[in-house]
Amino acid sequence: MMKGKSVIRKSLKCVQQNLKRPFFILSIIFVMSLTGYLFILYGGRFFVDEEKMILPAATIIETADGAEIYRLYEENRLPINIDQLPDYVLEAFVAIEDRRFYKHAGVDSKSVFRAIVKDIMAGSKVEGASTITQQVVKNLFLTHEKTWLRKMKEVMAAIYLERHYSKNDILELYINSIYYGHGVYGIEMAAQKYFSKSARNLTMTEAALLAGIVQSPNRYSPIHYPDKALKRRNAVLKAMDDSGFISTEDRVRESGKTLGLKNSEKMSRPYLASYIDLVTKEAADKHHLTINELKRGGYRLVVNMDEKIQKISYDHFKNDQYFPGNVSGVEGSFVMREVKSGKIVAAIGGRDYQFGHLNRVTIKRQPGSTIKPIAVYAPAMMTESFGPYSVIPDQKDLLDALKIRNSEEIYSGYVSLYSALMESKNTSAVWLLDQIGIDYSKEYLKQLNIPLPNDHGLSIALGGLKYGITPIQLMDAYATFPNEGKFQDSHVIDKIYKSNGELLYQANKKQVQVFTKQVAWNITEILSETVNQGTAKAGFYDHALAGKTGTTEHPHVTGKNKDIWFAGYTPEYALVAWIGYDKSDQAHYLTGGSSYPTILVKQILTEVNKLEPLAKTFEKPTGVEALERPIQLPVIHNLQADIEWKNFAINGKLTWDGSDDKRVVYRIYQVDSSGIDRRVGEVIGHHEYRIRLPSLFKAKTYYVVPYDPLTKLEGKRSPDVELSLSYDKLMTK
Repeated sequence: MMKGKSVIRKSLKCVQQNLKRPFFILSIIFVMSLTGYLFILYGGRFFVDEEKMILPAATIIETADGAEIYRLYEENRLPINIDQLPDYVLEAFVAIEDRRFYKHAGVDSKSVFRAIVKDIMAGSKVEGASTITQQVVKNLFLTHEKTWLRKMKEVMAAIYLERHYSKNDILELYINSIYYGHGVYGIEMAAQKYFSKSARNLTMTEAALLAGIVQSPNRYSPIHYPDKALKRRNAVLKAMDDSGFISTEDRVRESGKTLGLKNSEKMSRPYLASYIDLVTKEAADKHHLTINELKRGGYRLVVNMDEKIQKISYDHFKNDQYFPGNVSGVEGSFVMREVKSGKIVAAIGGRDYQFGHLNRVTIKRQPGSTIKPIAVYAPAMMTESFGPYSVIPDQKDLLDALKIRNSEEIYSGYVSLYSALMESKNTSAVWLLDQIGIDYSKEYLKQLNIPLPNDHGLSIALGGLKYGITPIQLMDAYATFPNEGKFQDSHVIDKIYKSNGELLYQANKKQVQVFTKQVAWNITEILSETVNQGTAKAGFYDHALAGKTGTTEHPHVTGKNKDIWFAGYTPEYALVAWIGYDKSDQAHYLTGGSSYPTILVKQILTEVNKLEPLAKTFEKPTGVEALERPIQLPVIHNLQADIEWKNFAINGKLTWDGSDDKRVVYRIYQVDSSGIDRRVGEVIGHHEYRIRLPSLFKAKTYYVVPYDPLTKLEGKRSPDVELSLSYDKLMTK
């Protein structure tokens, strides 16, 4: 009995165990399935990097008239909102790439099943079943390897995207992210590349072509393989017909059209490189936009370049005749800006400048005598002690300790401030700086954005600086004079827009009054005469131009130059040209002087004048007194004396050849035995003088001295001449 009960209990236990086992297994299967489902459903977020969904966009650099001159990019792309596109553009992509796009949740089960069957039959991963959403995932977040693990990640991420983003968001991301061949990404850049238009203006056949390209951009390139591209385009049109997006009639009509390519090939423009480099430097230095940010941020930079002036300058810099050197490799730089606005219209950083090379308009160098107007003469005239016709010394070894010499070893003793600047007298400049004070001069230079914290000597007057100044700094300082004494920084960037069109920056035209209008006009008058008759007279330019030349001696080769400059301005533009070698050693020296950059600048301006007529004269500002041109005193060699009989009187007559300048005063002196000669009279602008003879037969000796009423300085006395009345002369009369 007991034995029977034991058997029954064992049987019941066995039944219970058998019942529990399938339940347990099913439970495990259920839990695992649920876990797998939840992991697939929610695990996609681990593979989606939302930062990568912000597509790199090209930064466009364009001129004020909207002409594009350059692009900076990681991927050549301009994202576009799909709301701006015709419906058939999107339909073309959906029809050929993912016909069930609007019906599935990221993964098309029918396509997946078909692909699995083919993969099993092949024994490896051979066919994809990617929806548009999956392609977005693959392109942005994953690799392109064909493995089951990668495919699982793709599915999970696609489901995640579909749960968190709209179909339009995904489709917009797709058409903007994919590669269309020939270096372009996104439909907007593809439309510009192949059809020279915006994607918003694509026709149906153009949209079908672009949709067909993306499967294999190289194989279906309409540029290299137009026949294949045409067949592929028509296949897209057929898919659009089959999907019900267009009618068969439309499909047949559109299929009969040509590709209609208008391939936009960018011409090589090497002359832009220097300017573009300045743009990227200014973006980084002033606006904290690094080159990497520009390459991906999709900004639009409106710059101030005048492409025609830029090219004129570039072409002239290719001409060897302007660049004198003992060996090849003479370099140069040139920069030009609008006077009133500060906009840099042209910049040449080197004769064969390549992007990323040494941009010489930003390199500090010794400016030579070009610094004199801004460091010495303009600050001096801001005092009450000195004016344009103040007389200052021009004497050898005037300041013994410095051993200052004029470049041609010519010394006048005393000259006007006007003439000292026009003739670039080194002795006068150093003496004048000593008079006004180094610190006083440096305060003005600081206001002109030329701080010199490491320079404390009188060598500043001659451009002998520890580190030097850049051509841009020199140009900006000179622009102060035609701008009525007001200083303004120059700039290459006028506006910066974000990728969404929002204005991020607009140039500030703030100006600071540094010199008075009168001093600025005085400098303009003096430097205009410097171009006409002074050290900057080389070359030809028959319109308004004021300027100053500069040279620096070579440190290793006696009598040769290291740097040669011209800095100047017209009423419209300020500009600077520098010529020299990048390295200074005994094997590299210039064989010419500052006439070379002077002639170069005048030739550039002559060509610019053909594009836009430049002013022929500087217009004097209101409230400013005109500055008379300097007087060149003549040297009188041919003084003659004669007797004339007029109105029953006998007079002496002195005649001489003088100057055509009617402002010259001629002083007539009579030699006195006491040693103190007596001035007996003077005439203004005339070359003769009559003397009443007190004694008929007593000889008198006379001479003439020219006098400058502006500087109040006398010139050289003429040879003496004797005036007397002899019996023979009297009988003759």
